[in-house]
Order: sequence, then structure tokens, then C-alpha cells
Amino acid sequence: MFTLLAKDGEARRGRLRLAHGVVETPCFMPVGTTAAVKALTPADLREAQTQIVLSNTYHLWLRPGLSAIEAAGGLHRFMSWDGPILTDSGGFQVFSLESRRTLDDDGVTFSSHLDGSKHRFTPEGVVDFQQRIGSDVAMVLDVCVKLPATREQLEEAVRLTTTWASRSAEAPQRDQTALFAIVQGGLDSGLRERSARELVELDFPGYAIGGLSVGETREEMYAAARHTADLLPAEKPRYLMGVGTVRDLIAAIDAGIDIFDSVYPTRCGRNGRAMTHNGELNIFNAAFVNDQTPLDAACDCSTCTGYSRAYLAHCFRSKEMLGPRLLSYHNVYFLNAMMRDARAAIESRTWVIFRGRAWSES
Repeated sequence: MFTLLAKDGEARRGRLRLAHGVVETPCFMPVGTTAAVKALTPADLREAQTQIVLSNTYHLWLRPGLSAIEAAGGLHRFMSWDGPILTDSGGFQVFSLESRRTLDDDGVTFSSHLDGSKHRFTPEGVVDFQQRIGSDVAMVLDVCVKLPATREQLEEAVRLTTTWASRSAEAPQRDQTALFAIVQGGLDSGLRERSARELVELDFPGYAIGGLSVGETREEMYAAARHTADLLPAEKPRYLMGVGTVRDLIAAIDAGIDIFDSVYPTRCGRNGRAMTHNGELNIFNAAFVNDQTPLDAACDCSTCTGYSRAYLAHCFRSKEMLGPRLLSYHNVYFLNAMMRDARAAIESRTWVIFRGRAWSES
């Protein structure tokens, strides 16, 4: 499923073969939480060189629900996306909806944020749901803890995550879906080592680094991500969950991680923030009102080649929907292009040069 094609230092260039296509790594996944990447159509995503998108089991479970997705012929047909899809398990909602859920050894019960209805998530049920909707990569149900946390909280999260991963591995499997486990442990290196060891023994097709970007400093996140990556099998894909800034992506690739996701580029786009080769800019800045230059002269996306900063500033100030759409498209294109250039740099063993240039631009 995964082939490691090249390395430069710890940075890796790989290829991930999935049921709905091949993913070249390092790779960024735009987030379509409820089967839609905000403001962008599947055609936009393809034009922006997107290889794989992420959706979320918890949200799809609540709305539209399994029956509607199955009636459409699966998630790919439902959202008109023919490329690979990775679905998160709902484990992040264990963290983000802490006040609306209860945990026990068997699973988690959520009180819906939509209507208060009760929904029971078990490791086996979450695997079954993701397989039935046709996910290319399904994540196991895990426990993500907000940082800072006590050692007792982290130990319990690791224990439950391993228990649920073991049950997930024993659940009926479908060839079209690759099941990834998620390493937890917070910032405790010993617990990270325990979690990774226990999950690697279960021999999953891939592994994610979870429990980061949830309250720690950037430096702490980088150190924990690098330490965890070193604990994972070299021959399998490594996925760092929830990072999407240039700085974070460059640091993660440098640590030997292959796959990433975040709402960051589209959230920035909807709020007038553009990612460029000269750093991020706020399109609401008064200097852009009469600026007829491209958003980013070094970018060849259709936003940068077709529209001026002045026009984009006008769209946002006039509350035209086109503005958020154009900036969201640019930001996704920008990160996808950065991933493409990172792959080329690793292949040509010029990663250190590329890393330094990217860091200076972030």
C-alpha cells in the first residue's frame, strides 16, 4: 500500500495506493467535515491539485446519516468526489465536545450538538460505519485529551486508545478501506513510546500522531511529533493530525511525517487571510484597495492569474461570496503546490535548501 521512494535527512517521499487512487506524499488534505470542503466544489479541489480529502465520522453519522449516504452509493458518489477520502473516527469530538459526551471502556456516548439526541460510538461501530460509506482510510476510535493534562488522564487515554484499537483491528475488514491507528500520550515521551509500541504490535496499515495541536506550544508539538514519528515503522505511512500552517507543515515533513490535514487554509480564506510566498496577508488591509497586482506573483493558480488584490479586497468589503471562494481556492492550491515542491526537493536531495526558504517565507 505504501512505498517509500526517497529520503533526505528524515524527510520522506512516498506513494500511498488506495482504493480510489494514488496519493503522492508528503501530502496535505483539505478538510470537508460534513462531506463538503467549505466554499469549494470537487472541480475546484481537482484543479487545485488536491489528491485526498478528509471528512468526519461523527458529523456524517448525525447528518445526513448512514442511510442517506448508502442510498447515494457511498460517500464518494454522495459528494461527487472520485478521489481518495480519509474519515476521522470521531475521536477528535471526544476532545472538542467533552461536555456533551461520556466515556466508558466500551465506547463513548454523545449528546448531539444539533438536537441533543443520544448516539453510541463503539470501536466496532465506527469501523463498520466508515467501511459502509466507502472510506479509503478509516481512523480507529481514540481518546484525545486537552493539554495540559495530568499523567493519570494521559495514561487512561492511552489505555482506552489501545483497547479500542485492538477491538477495531479484530472487527470485520473490507479490502477497500485501510485502517489507521492513532498514537496518543500527550507530551509524555514515555507514554508516547508505550502507545506507539502497543499499536505497532497490532500491525495496522498506517499510523497517525494524535493528541497534538490541542493546547501545547509549537515547540512542544514539534518535539512530540518528531519523537513519535521515530517510533513508527519506516515502511508505513505517518499522519500528523490537525496541522496546516507553512511552519507546522515544514517542521512535520522534516520530522519524517507524510500526511497532514487542517481546516486552516479554508478558514483563513473565508476570513480574508491569504497564504503567500511572502507570508500571510490580510486582504482587508487598506493598502490593497487600489493594489492592482496579483495576490501572489509567484503563484500560478487561477485566483492569482485572474484577479487583482484590489478586486479581492472589493469582494470582501462588499461581502460578495466570490471573495471567500477565491481565497480558499488559492490557499488550498498554495499548500498543494508546496507539497509538490517538497516532494521534488526530497527526491533531488535539496530538502535543506527548500526547508530554509519555506521557513523564511512563513
